[in-house]
Amino acid sequence: QVQLVESGGGLVQAGGSLRLSCVVSGRTFSTYAMGWFRQAPGKEREFVAGISRVSVTRYQESVKERFAISRDNAKNTVYLQMNNLKPEDTAIYYCAGDRGGLPTVRVGPAAYDTWGQGTQVTVSS
Repeated sequence: QVQLVESGGGLVQAGGSLRLSCVVSGRTFSTYAMGWFRQAPGKEREFVAGISRVSVTRYQESVKERFAISRDNAKNTVYLQMNNLKPEDTAIYYCAGDRGGLPTVRVGPAAYDTWGQGTQVTVSS
């Protein structure tokens, strides 16, 4: 059974940086597209960034110039580097896996069949 474990969240001042990591158990990581989603209190879960199995990337427009997603298949890990953080980035961040095998990134949460437990990111003004 595939499991996802996120780490790297925390409290940071506006303008600061954090790097989230998501370690995926199992042997099939390289075949998954991976995504980062976030959910703020009272809001729906939203797509932040994704990377396909062939490393095609896709971003939500509001983070495009500030966040970078990457993957290391040798370490079964996907990363989200977050720079110039803003208070509106405050949310629980979730890592998710899409085993659909497409060479592209899907943005709908329903496309992702495996989820981590989430890590809290809080950005103070």
